[in-house]
Amino acid sequence: MIPANTETTCQTDTFLCTHCGQICSCSDMTELDGDQLCPVCRDELTVVCGDCGVRIWLEDNYGDEHGPLCERCRENNYSRCLQCGRLITRDDVHYLQEDDDEGYCYTCFCNHRSSRVIHDYYFKPAPIFYGSGDRFFGVELEMDGAGESETNARQVLAVANRDGDRAYVKHDGSLDDGFELVTEPHTLDAHQQGFPWPAVLEKAVSLGYTSHQAHTCGLHVHVNRSAFGNTHEEQEDVIARILFFVENHWNELLRFSRRTRRQMEEWAARYGRKDNPKDILHTAKYGRERHTCVNLLNADTIEFRMFRGTLKYSTLMATLQMADRICDVALAMSDGEMQNISWSEFVSGCTAPELVQYLKERRLYVNEPVGVSEEV
Repeated sequence: MIPANTETTCQTDTFLCTHCGQICSCSDMTELDGDQLCPVCRDELTVVCGDCGVRIWLEDNYGDEHGPLCERCRENNYSRCLQCGRLITRDDVHYLQEDDDEGYCYTCFCNHRSSRVIHDYYFKPAPIFYGSGDRFFGVELEMDGAGESETNARQVLAVANRDGDRAYVKHDGSLDDGFELVTEPHTLDAHQQGFPWPAVLEKAVSLGYTSHQAHTCGLHVHVNRSAFGNTHEEQEDVIARILFFVENHWNELLRFSRRTRRQMEEWAARYGRKDNPKDILHTAKYGRERHTCVNLLNADTIEFRMFRGTLKYSTLMATLQMADRICDVALAMSDGEMQNISWSEFVSGCTAPELVQYLKERRLYVNEPVGVSEEV
């Protein structure tokens, strides 16, 4: 530690400056490391640390043009921006990823983030809604195995955003070597007719990515809460029935999801069966856990997390159609009707072509078995 300047009392009325030899009044003396300095030498040879107020030699200044710092304050309280080199307090460091050791000043962070294609995990821009209707689906599709590559991400987004800012890409720490594609909120029709899903998935596969086969990827579907009613109470009632349906038909949805039981337990755990929808909603709200089958922690959406990732178009569409069908039933039925609906009654009302085909492939539809093409 560099010692602070020490004030001493002269035995005479004057002193001799250690550096310039000038005779000065003792009232003007500053002592540092045993040297006695006149005001001129003090101002030329020393500075005061802007943090702790200790006087230090100019050559021991660890600050910059924004102010002097002693060595201790520099090491304990400051970091340098990786981009511009400016000293910034540790409280003002901005990190691109949560586990980074070094970061950026706010200006460089904003510039760097805006120029990056793969955003940090917590990136969340203001939503852009596509399609006409009350119910919107936001898709988070994880893909892995071909690199968390800015070049690859640019190619995927060039396809996804060819007619608007429909999607962006984020870092996801659960992946080995990939990224997460996140769509803006689209109605089901906008996903099927407007979003270029076939071309996006084809591009991802051509770059070497997998999703289902990677064993690390999920396909998460967000639905806006406002689609379930005009009041908070109305929305809660519908959400309760969604949770009840998922728990009451867990085995069928497990088969639909293409996940293993162990994967479900880790990434989309169930809440446990209850006698009625309101009881299970109470359990879900009390648990406050994100890695659940239907995540309720987001203020504006609920999130279906059960589904395994896929780069197969028909499977992705069937997944969105399944989420839509569950929402339809939860909106149309009372609590008692939801408690009594069987799986066969539920699937008999499924009409979307990709969903019906997928249900047949997974042996979840009362019909003849059909051939199954490989998942990606």
